[in-house]
Amino acid sequence: MVTKDMSIGQVLAIDRETIPIFLRYGMHCLGCPHATAESLEDAGLVHGIDVDKLVDELNAFLEGK
Repeated sequence: MVTKDMSIGQVLAIDRETIPIFLRYGMHCLGCPHATAESLEDAGLVHGIDVDKLVDELNAFLEGK
């Protein structure tokens, strides 16, 4: 289960097929240091996105596999 306190890197470690979801949200820095250091919540603030919606979409994708 993905939570707001996880980093992008942690989510990618669970399933790299989540990459297109991040890209749709404008989160293109998947390999940068911030992807492993900051939480999804912090990244969402920087990118101006609804983190709850992102987390819901990630979880729905993972549950559907």
